[in-house]
Amino acid sequence: MSTIELKNIKKIYGSGNAQTIALKGVDFEAEKGEVVLLEGPSGAGKSTLLTIMGSLQKASSGTILFNGENVTEFSDKQRDNLRLNKIGFVLQAYNLVPFLKVKEQFELVNRVKKTGNLSSDELADLVKLLGIEQLLNKYPNELSGGQMQRVAIARALYANPQVILADEPTASLDSERVKEVGALFKKLAKKQGKAVILVTHDQRLEAYCDHIYDMLDGNLTKRK
Repeated sequence: MSTIELKNIKKIYGSGNAQTIALKGVDFEAEKGEVVLLEGPSGAGKSTLLTIMGSLQKASSGTILFNGENVTEFSDKQRDNLRLNKIGFVLQAYNLVPFLKVKEQFELVNRVKKTGNLSSDELADLVKLLGIEQLLNKYPNELSGGQMQRVAIARALYANPQVILADEPTASLDSERVKEVGALFKKLAKKQGKAVILVTHDQRLEAYCDHIYDMLDGNLTKRK
């Protein structure tokens, strides 16, 4: 059974002459232990698909299964609980709280999700791996784009989710950091049984993935 499965997902914005079809009947699946890339040009529908996978927005039609459960039939509260407890997001906007220091971003996770997060030792190892030890007492506006990206990755992984959804997680990183982050995602999939789904233009990540899907004009095709 796939961890996450999408069947004939369509997303339509607007109506009449202003109607835009963002997703045209997409099928997709990812299993635990896999790193899956979604590649394609800007505007192809990748980010829309990712947010629908993570229940940040609803599809116009189709079915989404999470561990066999039909998410499209969930109540708003059930969808909130799914995002809180099972899904880790790394979005392009980083979504760091501007008035909290880096170390306080993790403390906020503890207040919202009180159980199941990484231990203090595991967090220390993650912080070291991502090279953000010296940033813990800084505010987001004191960080570069690459630093904010690494903090956002760490915060998402700190909650220990079953599924990791990342939108361009290496866009601001140099090649050495890409190797570290790619290896980390692969380790999380293989050693901890997580499903890792990455929207990316970064072909450097292909070395760490199990499957690649190409998206163009709202259509998704499996390449590998």
